[in-house]
Amino acid sequence: MSSTPAPEAAEERGETPVPFTADDYRARLARAAESAADAGLAGVIVAPGPDLVYLTGYQPTAITERLTALVVAPGREPVLVVPTLEAPDAEKAAGAAALTLRDWTDGKDPYAVTAPLLDAGGRFGVSDNAWAMHLLGLQKALPGTSYVSLTEALPMLRGVKDAHELARIAAAGAAADRAYGEILKVRFAGRRETDVAADLAALLLRFGHSQVDFTVVGSGPNGANPHHEAGDRVIERGDMVVLDFGGLKHGYGSDTTRTVHVGEPTDEERRVHDLVREAQQAGFETVRPGVACQEVDRAARKVITDAGYGEYFIHRTGHGIGVTTHEPPYMIEGEELPIVPGMCFSIEPGVYLPGRFGVRIEDIVTATEDGAGHRFNNTPHEMALVD
Repeated sequence: MSSTPAPEAAEERGETPVPFTADDYRARLARAAESAADAGLAGVIVAPGPDLVYLTGYQPTAITERLTALVVAPGREPVLVVPTLEAPDAEKAAGAAALTLRDWTDGKDPYAVTAPLLDAGGRFGVSDNAWAMHLLGLQKALPGTSYVSLTEALPMLRGVKDAHELARIAAAGAAADRAYGEILKVRFAGRRETDVAADLAALLLRFGHSQVDFTVVGSGPNGANPHHEAGDRVIERGDMVVLDFGGLKHGYGSDTTRTVHVGEPTDEERRVHDLVREAQQAGFETVRPGVACQEVDRAARKVITDAGYGEYFIHRTGHGIGVTTHEPPYMIEGEELPIVPGMCFSIEPGVYLPGRFGVRIEDIVTATEDGAGHRFNNTPHEMALVD
């Protein structure tokens, strides 16, 4: 694995990314089986969603009540069970050559097709978004089986990225940075939060995102709500405005936050912004292989707490990112999982003063093999003044 993504990678220049091959998916499936064995599981069962895309490259055009399930078990060939009418699409998936397809037709029992692939007394990891009706169907067919969520059992299934994944995350981060650079040119005062949010969404699409997951625009007192959705509030001169936005480009996520000010800020607003900037830097400087995830949270939180604002930092310091914009690992007290090269996550401390304003600064980062942290977002952290 390359220690950092190549800065001039084709993905980052906006060209077609290096495609994942059947061998890439074969390696991922093998790691999943090995990880399952290490966790004491008989295997994993993966429903349509991010895990299935990551392991096979297959995403059904429509997720329906018909059972689709990937079964990965140590010492066995991975098998993807699909409805017959969807088998042609599954056969075209980039990872199809790395597994066996088994289809079932309407009128037949899909659980009878799937049950022989499972250890009748085994404990299985199941992707978090599996339908309850399918899990209950499997339990009825195999009463001796038991199940645990993949997030609980294998939180790092997708956590460590290879060089091509890192390049895609770099491309997504660079696109988000370009969107931020452009949004600074638009007018804020006198416009609704939803207007600016629409501008951000359009910019993410303009710079190559295929999917926009969120465009948080929290102005004035709304900025004190970390997950405020853009609303009809008209942005005023004198407002602090939290901008948090991201989505998927080339199948991998972006997520960045900057806090801007409409006109000249007060001394207190500058002080709080500088404090959050210092905390974000402290968290970043903690990033290196072998350090527990919670240490990133501790470093950022200490800066804010020591300044007397600890009660106003009300969320974790970060989350993982990959084929989804939020996934393990989490930078939070109690998470002792060690950081390893290729692990990608946000560092996003904030201070939220109820009824007044909020400040958050966020970058996506990774740990590199040479021991240093690497940012995927490189726009200035200093407070930008907008009109």
